[in-house]
Amino acid sequence: MIDPGTAEMHSIESKVVIVTGSGRGVGRGIAVHLAKGGARVVVAEWKPELMESTVAELDALGSDVLGVGCNIMEQSEIEAMVAATVDRFGRVDGLVNNAQTFRPMASMADITEEDLDVFYRSGVKGTLWAMQAVRPHMAKQGWGRIVNFASSMGITGGRDFGAYNASKEAIRALTRTAAREWAEEGIVVNCIAPAAADHHGAAGKASEGYRQFVENCPMHRQGDPETDIGPLAWFLCSDACRYLTGHTFMADGGAFMWA
Repeated sequence: MIDPGTAEMHSIESKVVIVTGSGRGVGRGIAVHLAKGGARVVVAEWKPELMESTVAELDALGSDVLGVGCNIMEQSEIEAMVAATVDRFGRVDGLVNNAQTFRPMASMADITEEDLDVFYRSGVKGTLWAMQAVRPHMAKQGWGRIVNFASSMGITGGRDFGAYNASKEAIRALTRTAAREWAEEGIVVNCIAPAAADHHGAAGKASEGYRQFVENCPMHRQGDPETDIGPLAWFLCSDACRYLTGHTFMADGGAFMWA
């Protein structure tokens, strides 16, 4: 028999969780998994058709879902999205900072100012602005969970990803600092570094990079956004992770192991 207190610790039932970039890919998978766990999910997505698709999917699951158009490159839109969340649900318990705009791969010698600006505005600034927007609400209730997104490419210095890598390492730095500064307010802040394939197609599976990853990964597969990355996001949005903060969790089937 499961102890009720233990079950409650692991529960996300009725938690209000914002998932940015949840129109597709990893963000969508996380949103679906959280909704199946009883969370009230805010689908924050800048493409209306993708937002509406995910909202319809969660609604069909019986989830209390809110869709909000949000371009994470604009601070005002992030603040409006959080305000809409609080207006609808009266609170915000979790933030999954998944969204980031991408640029084509480029060697270090060829990185442009635009490359850096896009990665930093959407990734670093977008993450920071969202964290700042939810923090007063979480601090007021003395409980909050923030999940940011890093990459093993930034840790290992993957070729041709210089601007992207720099942005992801900056996000890890923000995560650690927020974890230290906001712990006394009951806010736990962590990172996920995922290796996951988009549910909605085989894009990229024919690439050499994908082949090498699958060959070298101990589990010989990429992760599933919903069933592999979703459970980790669930844990990091629950009370069960209360003593873990400032960490980067490598959700990659053992592809990158560190101590």
